[in-house]
Amino acid sequence: MTQVKLGILAHLEAKPDKVEEVQDLLTGALPMALQEAGTNTWFAIRLGPTTFGIFDTFADEGARQAHLSGKIAEALMSQADKLLASPPDIKQVEILVSKLPKI
Repeated sequence: MTQVKLGILAHLEAKPDKVEEVQDLLTGALPMALQEAGTNTWFAIRLGPTTFGIFDTFADEGARQAHLSGKIAEALMSQADKLLASPPDIKQVEILVSKLPKI
């Protein structure tokens, strides 16, 4: 069974005229997430009209740090000033308990 101990919770507030571009950036990031061996789960979510989030999980700190310095973070940060109303709010979290599908 895959263990998830750590996560990242990112809150993104799009500029009102850049909502579609933020959504496209997030949905376009799935292939990159699939290539990250250490990323157990990866979710791009919409929380409101201009508010988005990313939640992902990892078995260990090395995998989390690899993700934070990987292609998705690079793509997001390179576009942040253009697309976001404020800098991304990125929190490193500890997973207390989880329910994952059996694989």
